[in-house]
Amino acid sequence: MLSVQQLQINGRRDDLLPATSLQVRRGELLLVAGEGQDQRTALALALSGRMKPSNGVLSWDNTTKTKKIRLASALVDSPGVNEPEQHLSVRDLVTEDLSLIPRRYRGALLSKPWLKVNSFEDIAGLWIEQIPATRRLELLTALALADPATDLLVVDSPDRHSADSAAWLPRLQALASDAGRPLAVVAVVGALPDNWTGAAAVIGNSVIHPPEPEATPSQTASAQTPSTQPKQAAVVEPKAKHAAKPAPEISAAAEPESENLQRTAK
Repeated sequence: MLSVQQLQINGRRDDLLPATSLQVRRGELLLVAGEGQDQRTALALALSGRMKPSNGVLSWDNTTKTKKIRLASALVDSPGVNEPEQHLSVRDLVTEDLSLIPRRYRGALLSKPWLKVNSFEDIAGLWIEQIPATRRLELLTALALADPATDLLVVDSPDRHSADSAAWLPRLQALASDAGRPLAVVAVVGALPDNWTGAAAVIGNSVIHPPEPEATPSQTASAQTPSTQPKQAAVVEPKAKHAAKPAPEISAAAEPESENLQRTAK
């Protein structure tokens, strides 16, 4: 099982990869959504043991050793890292990729027989840029799995080649659920497909935001002062002094009324 806790990579200014946590088991496909290509590629590199994280814990089958994670994983079609060059033919690409397989597994793996056994003869003479998105992913994942030590497949942005998830999702589901060779498959994508109901995560899902400071009693009182201050000013302003001057006239005028009330009461 691949387990990731608070995985984070520092960048020049902002985090290249904000804190992210996830886990995926053999026989399972996990989709991880992230908006920026740099973030998606950084996560793919870290999950496959190609980039050392700044913080967090990454483990595969209870080991945190980067070398073992790298040997057990394959990074597929990462833009700017190991995506095939457009000027290569399929035949040349297969020859190059097979040469990278450890010698003890390589045997007589030549491009022509490999293309025939894996049913890619129909595209052998095409340029990489001519291959449809579905066949491209089939080819690149098959090359990654030519190494029998690969148990973890990390695919970087397969949705960049087609807006239709049918071009890449069924292939990854089939690889994860293959009973003959169950794989842990992680696909880092720009957005989750609308029809996806399986395991999913989001880049930056473990970022801790500091709590907002609570208002102190003095701040609360000062916040209320503007609403009460004008009323107090209206009482103590000069208007109150002018209002006190006619007081004798009011009291004098009030005396006959009080006398009438007394007479009426009698």
